[in-house]
Amino acid sequence: MAETILRLEGIRRELELSRDVRQTIIPNLSLDIFKGEFVAITGPSGSGKSTLLYIMGGLDKPTFGKVWLDGQDITVIDEAEMTVIRNEKIGFIYQFHFLLPEFSALDNVCLPMLIRRKLSRKEIRDRAMALLDMVGLEDKYTNKPNQLSGGQQQRVAIARALANEPKVLLGDEPTGNLDSKSADNVYHLFDRLNRELDQTVIVVTHDEEFANRAGRRIHLVDGKIESDSRKNHEVPA
Repeated sequence: MAETILRLEGIRRELELSRDVRQTIIPNLSLDIFKGEFVAITGPSGSGKSTLLYIMGGLDKPTFGKVWLDGQDITVIDEAEMTVIRNEKIGFIYQFHFLLPEFSALDNVCLPMLIRRKLSRKEIRDRAMALLDMVGLEDKYTNKPNQLSGGQQQRVAIARALANEPKVLLGDEPTGNLDSKSADNVYHLFDRLNRELDQTVIVVTHDEEFANRAGRRIHLVDGKIESDSRKNHEVPA
C-alpha cells in the first residue's frame, strides 16, 4: 500500500480584502499525495497554485480544513513549532533562490543543518559537500552566489533544501527564472532525486514540458482540481 505523506481535507482559503469583503482563493479542496510521487501542479495565473503549495508547506494556513504532513495535523500547531517542522521535514525551492549573498555555496547548504543542531560540524560539512557533489557543483564549494550562474544558484538552493532529508520537497516555479538548458538540468535533478532517493517532489509550474514529464499532474482552475492524472494510472507501491 502506498503511504500518504500529505493529506489535505476540505481546504478552504479566503482572503479578507476589507471588513466586509472576502475573496475565496480555494473553495473546497481535498487531496492525497503519496510518498515517492513526483507531482506537478499547473493552472492559469490566479488559480490558487502557490496558495495551495504554501498551505501544504505550512507557510499559510487554510481558513477551514485540515492538512496532515507525515501523519501530523499541521493546521493546529503554532508558528514556533511549524518553523521546526519546516526545517526538518520540508524542503522549499522558490523561483528566486534566496541564497545568502555573503555566504559560500557550502555555507548556504550547511545553514539548515546548523539550525537543526543534530549533527557535528564535521558531519554537517561532509553532508553539504556530498549534496553539492550530487547536484554537480563539486568545484563550487567556496563560490559565493554572485560567482555562480542562475542555474548553479538554483542547484545550490536544491542542495540546501535537501540538507535535512525532508519528507517533501516543494518547488514554486523553480525553473521560472532559468533559460531552457538550466531548466532542463533542474528537471533532470528532480527526476533523479525522485527515482533514486524516492524523494516526494511537488512543483508548481507554468512550464508545460516540465509538467508533462512529472509522474502526476494536478490542474487547478479557480482553486478547484479540474484534472488529476498519473502517467501510468498508478500510485507508488
